Amino acid sequence: MTGLPEPAGDNPIAEEQAALRRVATLVARATPPDEVLTAVTAEAGRLLDADAGTMKRYSSDGTVSVVASWSSGGAAVPVGTRWSIGGRDEPTMVFQTGRPARIDDLAGASGPIAEVARELGFCAAVGVPVSAEGRLWGVMVVESRAGPLPTGTEARLAGFTELAGTAIANAEAQAALAASRARIVATADATRRRIERNLHDGAQQRLVSLALDLRAAQAAAPPGASDLVQQLDNVAAGLDDVLEELRQIAHGLHPAILAEGGLAAALTTLAHRSPIPVRVHVHVDRRLPEPVETAAYYAVAEALTNIAKHAHATTADAQVAERDGVLRVLVRDNGRGGADFSHGSGLVGLKDRAEALGGHVRLDSPPGTGTALDITLPLHDPAGRR
Repeated sequence: MTGLPEPAGDNPIAEEQAALRRVATLVARATPPDEVLTAVTAEAGRLLDADAGTMKRYSSDGTVSVVASWSSGGAAVPVGTRWSIGGRDEPTMVFQTGRPARIDDLAGASGPIAEVARELGFCAAVGVPVSAEGRLWGVMVVESRAGPLPTGTEARLAGFTELAGTAIANAEAQAALAASRARIVATADATRRRIERNLHDGAQQRLVSLALDLRAAQAAAPPGASDLVQQLDNVAAGLDDVLEELRQIAHGLHPAILAEGGLAAALTTLAHRSPIPVRVHVHVDRRLPEPVETAAYYAVAEALTNIAKHAHATTADAQVAERDGVLRVLVRDNGRGGADFSHGSGLVGLKDRAEALGGHVRLDSPPGTGTALDITLPLHDPAGRR
């Protein structure tokens, strides 16, 4: 005896632990579930000396579909293949009982899944349920061309399906969180639009009417009532100031130009209002989903506000372009840099809004060299992401 550890290839337990660790590492890193399921299928198939393995997902319409596939050689069932549940096969048996299922002779199996297995030359199979948060999600199946799979295959396979279930549950929780954040942002935007409309159609119109009445009363004052005319003029001027403030508040709630003219017109208006010169380039030739347009508008608005207040810049650029299902917003300046997300500059809110839509924000602001704010916003609904 040399005292050295045995090679993994001569130690089945060590092999199994190593395979489980590799999959567990992927789960811990929040690797996308498709990659985790592919790794689970391959690791389990190789470890159990199977000839093929598939991960299948149950659907509410009574079908089961392949989401990951592995083969030691020869043809593998393509990902996306779908069958109706029924007959005597492992997915149907697992679906009906919620427990592992074994068929040692597929000659006696029935149904479309069994037919495909026989066509591929398999003679035996074992299936183990995959559960996420206590819910039957799918089934992991390993198949053999050489005869029945060894006793204990079900128990060894369960270690992999538990990790798969954890990855699925984590991904579903993240998707639910993203959808919830998106709904919160959408609700807040809808509320702002409603308040803006109410201000415009209610308080603003009433103030305009009162201002006109005051000007009419001022014009109708008798020639000798100069003091009264001056008082009316002061009140009318104050009313005009209140009206302008109310317009600015309403604009800050939700810019009408964005809803009416689209992103290019709204960003051009922002640039015209900026105290420093801003070059705007918008390469979008259509109306985008409303949450995306709103997020892009507020991103540029917040960036230009920060530049004017803090950057000591003399110029700025705002570029917006759509490509490959993503809207990219890039705002740069030639100021002093040093911006970050921790100084209460509004960038945190901007970051939260972008991430709620499934987007990302990158801030590059080294001291003395200006700031670049780079935002990507997917044009799909985050609630529909897998």
